[in-house]
Amino acid sequence: MPPVGVWGRTEPSYMQQVQQGTLSEYTVYLRDGRVWDGDGDKGAGAESDAEGAMRQVPQSPLRCLQVVRDRGQDARGDQCDSCGQLLDPFELKEPKCKLDGEAPVERETKHIFMLLNKLQPQVEAWVKVSSEAGKWSANGISITSNFLKMGLEPRCITRDLKWGTPVPTEVPNMEGKVLYVWFDATIGYISITANYTENWSEWWNNPENVQLYQFMGKDNVPFHTIIFPATLIATNKKWTMLHHLSTTEYLKYEGGKFSKSRGVGVFGDNVQKTNIPSSVWRYYLLVSRPEVSDTMFSWAEFIQRNNSELLANLGNFVNRVVKFVNMKYGSLVPSYIQHPYTFDNGSGDDAFHGSSSDHLCFLELHRDINRILLVFDFSSRGNLFLQTNRLNNALFDGNPQHCADVIGYMVNLIYLISACIAPFMPSTSRSIADQLNVPQRSIPDTWTLDILPGHRINKAFVCLCLFIADSFSYHLFSRIDEKMVDFWRDSFGSS
Repeated sequence: MPPVGVWGRTEPSYMQQVQQGTLSEYTVYLRDGRVWDGDGDKGAGAESDAEGAMRQVPQSPLRCLQVVRDRGQDARGDQCDSCGQLLDPFELKEPKCKLDGEAPVERETKHIFMLLNKLQPQVEAWVKVSSEAGKWSANGISITSNFLKMGLEPRCITRDLKWGTPVPTEVPNMEGKVLYVWFDATIGYISITANYTENWSEWWNNPENVQLYQFMGKDNVPFHTIIFPATLIATNKKWTMLHHLSTTEYLKYEGGKFSKSRGVGVFGDNVQKTNIPSSVWRYYLLVSRPEVSDTMFSWAEFIQRNNSELLANLGNFVNRVVKFVNMKYGSLVPSYIQHPYTFDNGSGDDAFHGSSSDHLCFLELHRDINRILLVFDFSSRGNLFLQTNRLNNALFDGNPQHCADVIGYMVNLIYLISACIAPFMPSTSRSIADQLNVPQRSIPDTWTLDILPGHRINKAFVCLCLFIADSFSYHLFSRIDEKMVDFWRDSFGSS
């Protein structure tokens, strides 16, 4: 399977072969048709096709007044942000080209249509099986069901553009046409695998042994639960099709909406400029993940969660235990006795066994917020355990065996935490494992004490950060000054 970080485009010839080949395999579900196209080509570089006009036009859909109420004349795109309904430029109120302010001119043009209406029974049958077996998220099921209830209609899959994957030359009267991006792009999942390995069919034509998991915002659901599956079903070939769908609502920004074109919000290139470690971003975006309803990105909350949860909770717990072993035991794990201890409210170490199983359950269901919060419950219990047992010099001197037992258990709890956070915060997981001088591990079904007495750990790491009061911090994370809220708001826009 292609590792994370394999990037490509759909233009190269070997990728076009996959895409064009897919098109040629199901002509029974295709037909020619004529459409009225929007010609916005009145300025240099303007796109002279319907989608180009839609993408450049502030719109007011006739079919959804919600957009008019919420966004007035400032809506954009080729589908309604409120209901997800696909639009064409002549279903819009007073469409205007963003480049020159003129209305698009109607012209007749010939295109290829996919007969989704003929494929609907097969798509519906597949959706029922896949959504249940793969435990799709509720909003993904709802969006897909709504589209199917409205009834699928023939969908234009070609465009008059100067860029894109050309329609195969054997298709008559389609010279100069290219495949529509949402037909082309989903097949791109297959072609990018072909870019990575000539054995791509072992992944994409092997449903008995391969499961496809996809993650996306709700606006992309129909393309992945209807258009792409219909594209594969129409070939009458065996394909690895969507198994699990994890769909989110919208993440908003400081009281408004993210908008790269308007310079509102923080994006990938902006993230690098903040010098904030990737683990901090990963954590905040996970706990803010809009799994059930829309959530809001807030710089004040971002800093608060870093300082109170990452630094004061997890970072403090790991740092306190590692430094204690460094200073009091010469970096060697002391000889501890394995027996049940009370962690909080009378619950013993069985609580961690159950919690580890819960974590695996959430992992399987892709409930990322539950998973990450459960990890931080581990570290909270660890901090409470240290406090309850009064881990300090007096305990080390006055009751050395009890002190050793506390340390032995907590070192192993930190090892468990490092495994549980690995899918979310891999660099933090590696840092913890490096400090413990252990290999990274998989998430266990139950908690076991795998770091034994006599094991030598490494020194607590030094973390340099631009935003901490002191020059050095012996923590996995560093404090961010609250004054940065206004700076980042000004830098990245706010409503």
